[in-house]
Amino acid sequence: MSNYGISRKKAKEYITEYLEQYSGIKAFMENITQYATEKGYVETLFARRRYIPELKSNNYMVRQFGSRAAMNTPIQGTAADIMKIAMIRVYKEIKERGLQSKIVLQVHDEMMIEAPIEEKEEIKNIMKECMETAINMQVPLIVDISEANNWYDCK
Repeated sequence: MSNYGISRKKAKEYITEYLEQYSGIKAFMENITQYATEKGYVETLFARRRYIPELKSNNYMVRQFGSRAAMNTPIQGTAADIMKIAMIRVYKEIKERGLQSKIVLQVHDEMMIEAPIEEKEEIKNIMKECMETAINMQVPLIVDISEANNWYDCK
């Protein structure tokens, strides 16, 4: 049993059915791995490269890691690039407006800002605008903002 309460066999069935239903995803995964094997790297939407020498390894487990890295990097790496763009835009906006707010933490797709209470609404608007418009995509980027009086309570 896995942590999710299903057997490995059942999990494999779910994955197989999913990839049959969404054949474009399976093709993407196969194509990106083949591309990475041939070129030695994959790229994010912004052409940032991640080299994946593991795909040439004689060790099966190392090659499998390389394959997962090849599939994940274009999507996760692009998300990281978008986040960096958004953070730069938020930072510049804070500076241009002469605010006291500060970016204190970023984890994956979340940004934490410490702000004086009187800047709260302005900083929330800045974050939403800068993050949702970091890049122009066909699928909109939607941002949820939460607030708390301390880091522990912030969700």
